[in-house]
Amino acid sequence: MRKRTIVATWLVMLAISLSSVAQNTPARGPSTPEERARLVAIARKLEAAPLDSSLNAEREWAVKWLIEVPDLTVSLCTSVLGKDFLKTKYKYSSNLVVQLTLSSAAFIIEHPDQAGDKVAMYTAGAEGALKAYAAILKDNPKAKWKALDEAVEKQGQGHLADYVRENSQGCK
Repeated sequence: MRKRTIVATWLVMLAISLSSVAQNTPARGPSTPEERARLVAIARKLEAAPLDSSLNAEREWAVKWLIEVPDLTVSLCTSVLGKDFLKTKYKYSSNLVVQLTLSSAAFIIEHPDQAGDKVAMYTAGAEGALKAYAAILKDNPKAKWKALDEAVEKQGQGHLADYVRENSQGCK
């Protein structure tokens, strides 16, 4: 329960900070290449092992860094994981939303020329979240969720980008 509360707190901090970042004067300078590389590495580790408690400090650093850094902006659209995903009672939804955000940020870092392509960024975030979902299922096969299974099915058919485009139409 405490772990879920901590992750939920991260999500609230992330949502508030990302929405107000443009309005605030940055408290720090731009990101460094080393920090960007660290974020990408953390995102990839968490895609493979989202429930690994030894990665909690790394996850915390990545979320905090993403909130504070003035030169990297991620648009969050949770509906790419299924309509009304945030309203679900899925046990690992907070883990997957954090992963969606970190994988989106990793995409922007690795593909700066596509930073303005929201569908590409959302798709990359969804792919990272679906990797994390697969890892969760490997540890706990009973942790299936219908909306995520639908996204996995679309991904397997090569239609994830279309699914993301459709589900992200209400996102800003």
